[in-house]
Amino acid sequence: MNLSDAPHRRYNPLLDEWVLVSPHRTQRPWQGQQEADSRVSRPDYDPQCYLCAGNTRASGDANPQYSNTFVFANDYAALMKTSEPIEPSGNPLFQVESVRGECRVVCFSPRHDLTLAEMPPSDIAEVVTLWRAQYAELSQTYDWVQIFENKGSVMGCSNPHPHGQIWASDSVPTLAQKEEDAQVSHFAKTGTPMLQMVADEEIRLGERVVELTEHWVAMVPFWAVWPFEILLLPRVSIPTFNDLTSEVEANLALVMSRLLIRYDNLFETSFPYSMGWHNASGNSAQPEAWTLHAHFYPPLLRSATVRKFMVGYEMLAEPQRDITPEQAAQRLRDVSGVHYKFR
Repeated sequence: MNLSDAPHRRYNPLLDEWVLVSPHRTQRPWQGQQEADSRVSRPDYDPQCYLCAGNTRASGDANPQYSNTFVFANDYAALMKTSEPIEPSGNPLFQVESVRGECRVVCFSPRHDLTLAEMPPSDIAEVVTLWRAQYAELSQTYDWVQIFENKGSVMGCSNPHPHGQIWASDSVPTLAQKEEDAQVSHFAKTGTPMLQMVADEEIRLGERVVELTEHWVAMVPFWAVWPFEILLLPRVSIPTFNDLTSEVEANLALVMSRLLIRYDNLFETSFPYSMGWHNASGNSAQPEAWTLHAHFYPPLLRSATVRKFMVGYEMLAEPQRDITPEQAAQRLRDVSGVHYKFR
């Protein structure tokens, strides 16, 4: 069976789910919605931006004149440090529980116009160091620390100043728990972390690898749902951010720079995505079963203005994708490693 032409399903062992792959659908004409082209110029400083250095935010608090990274408590946090106790309903069909946590915003740099893809690895390293420090602090109090970035208005980003977020909670979220269950189960059977085996095999095969450095591998996973989805893994299993060595941490900035440049070069646009880090939670049954990893979920499908929608079959049955993961990886490998703005 030629997987590049025929419809088929692929199994995602990390979530115990399946994805439908329909490569022949790439030929269908598109007369649907097209997004605004994100190839726009922004100033390096915007006096109206709530996140630029020295500006006043909507809360009334003023940002310092920061020179590299800057983190602050989210003015409109989804989680609070305290929570009221909730009486159990007594009905298993209508369960509810209290939750507490903290939400923070991470400005990558004072530059209003500079995304991670356009920053040198040395500046990305400042962001990685901040992520690690924030994780080390918050993981002492909360079971789960979710570091993530929504890039671009198409991904719901409410402010164009390049930034990410950190949400920490005393409960482990649904997807993280599914990854916990799958990895612990796999480790019990094999004695090896699942994603360590995935990384080793993907590096051996090569067909889905997009970037490979001394300590990291970025690949389009075999079970990818989004068109140009990426799974970023260390080449040697590391359970959490707390376990990063200085060498592996420094190398992370390099692989992220290379990957994000390829993203932008694919359609010569500021490539939108949602990305985030997963690692062993504070109450993991077996932390050594985990491998720290990042998911990148970009929505663009055919061009800078045509995106993939998760609707219909995806919402009612199971995820579906058009181009195969192998084709997506090849297209990312084929673009230049020099950012299109700097050629």
